[in-house]
Amino acid sequence: MKIALAQLASPDSETPAHRLERVRELLGQVDSEVDLIVLPELWRVGYNHFDDYATAAETLDGPTIQTLKALAVERQCYIHAGTIVEQIEQSRLRNTAVLIGPDAQICHHYSKVHVFGYDSLEAKLLQPGTQIHTTKTPFGPIAATTCYDLRFPGLWTELVTAGAKLVIVPAAWPAARREHWQLLTSARAVDNQVFVIACNATGTHSGVELGGHSRIIDPWGQVVVEADDREDIIIADIDPALVDRTRAEFPVLKDRLDDYSILNRRKVTS
Repeated sequence: MKIALAQLASPDSETPAHRLERVRELLGQVDSEVDLIVLPELWRVGYNHFDDYATAAETLDGPTIQTLKALAVERQCYIHAGTIVEQIEQSRLRNTAVLIGPDAQICHHYSKVHVFGYDSLEAKLLQPGTQIHTTKTPFGPIAATTCYDLRFPGLWTELVTAGAKLVIVPAAWPAARREHWQLLTSARAVDNQVFVIACNATGTHSGVELGGHSRIIDPWGQVVVEADDREDIIIADIDPALVDRTRAEFPVLKDRLDDYSILNRRKVTS
């Protein structure tokens, strides 16, 4: 399986409409043998452009998804659109990740469960998601989380319980906490014996520098590929079958308890 991570910048001087066209042209130049293209979190509006969320909001039939659907058909590959500000009702918005198949169908979507509040207006402006699921693909069951979700391992445990073997993580992770990004993406891969396909934003917008360093980590915690902090498209080959081989060789997941809270309810005896 060949994967391209499109590490994008969202400069203040560029409108969302111009950015969509620029990215469409950029993705059109990606190696024709790529099976999956992944984009970052809220790249079209720019994560830190909070004042633009309402005007940039769109449905799953909006211009971003329609443009990427056409590109997925043209290239005959899967495209993970990163996330968009999704308009779910007139005054309700979500941060929603979308996976598009080569038949132009939306085969997976996920609204970010843990909206970010620290030094950010995301939690004030966007509603949290309420569901998770996995989707079968030719490469294995795929799921998604988004950025801040990396800090909540319980969510990842549920994704593995639902069958996930590849987890896509679009993000707008800041450069100030880049080490956390690298640590947590590796930890979630090892904890859950999955491929973590993590595409971060880069550049500076609204005075915040994004961290870049998009990366793919295998189920053993090995970094398959990692970008630097420039806008770039990096490509790597992975073998999805490594997930099953890893879990068979080192079957840690079977030793997980279904409910750890029961340990806290038991009486301690000497």
